[in-house]
Amino acid sequence: MGFKCGIVGLPNVGKSTLFNALTQTAAAQAANYPFCTIEPNVGEVAVPDPRIDGLAAIAGSAEIVPTKINFVDIAGLVRGASKGEGLGNQFLGHIREVDAIVHVLRCFIDDDVTHVEGGIEPLRDAETVETELMLADLDSLEKRVDNLTKKARGQDKEAIAQLDLVKRAILVLSNGKPARVVERKAEEEAAFQALQLITAKPVLYVCNVEEGSAATGNELSKKVEAKAKSENAVVVAISAKIESEIAMLPIGERKEFLDAAGLTEPGLDRLIRKGYELLGPHYLLHRRPQGSPRLDHREGLQGAAGRA
Repeated sequence: MGFKCGIVGLPNVGKSTLFNALTQTAAAQAANYPFCTIEPNVGEVAVPDPRIDGLAAIAGSAEIVPTKINFVDIAGLVRGASKGEGLGNQFLGHIREVDAIVHVLRCFIDDDVTHVEGGIEPLRDAETVETELMLADLDSLEKRVDNLTKKARGQDKEAIAQLDLVKRAILVLSNGKPARVVERKAEEEAAFQALQLITAKPVLYVCNVEEGSAATGNELSKKVEAKAKSENAVVVAISAKIESEIAMLPIGERKEFLDAAGLTEPGLDRLIRKGYELLGPHYLLHRRPQGSPRLDHREGLQGAAGRA
């Protein structure tokens, strides 16, 4: 089973352009790997790994079925979403269902493309989205306090432990920090995940830069990199415009286009891999050989190669 990443961001940051490029990438993969567009706003793509073909040849695989990851284009968020503004309720409902958040930030200047906040400042945009998500989490937690308090008074051990966890999360969120930074013990992890907090989900920041900065990023994306480093998040700088053009090209013409742009691979390949890595180190190849032992994707590439 693949993982699901929700693509979020303010309006006009390149979110839909990015998703459309991913969808075209999925279509291009059809020549070699199964794919599907599950819904109009959901695309499923294979996780690219250059080692797959070599490993499959060594292992004598009859069929290659790479791990896949789902990307969900979630409706654009605006200020007040946590209170139902815009498509707030729909937005929050969809984002609770994903495994990780792909947060698209506009890091390019173009007078022909308006910005909902009036100016280009990715850190402010990130704060706008994160604030709405933290407010939604706070509201969810505060509604549980009274019931947990009553149970705790009755010496319900599970309620006592959960109430302590909830209060810690409320304190962190009230201080303007996402729930994923809540300090917790290993034995509390299951209870923490059961709270289903949006800001506890891992985050991948995508800096949508202008075409000339696709290979190196720019000053705006560097600010986002610093933010990501401070909160143990992941960041990728790509040009959604370039990626949409690459995705439309025949496979044979892509290398020449990439070379001209100073790129060694499509930015979407990095995005897909980073999105998968964000959710844990799992084996990227699901092999279904005929007449040979099953190679499980959780065993890892290194272990599989060692047996081949």
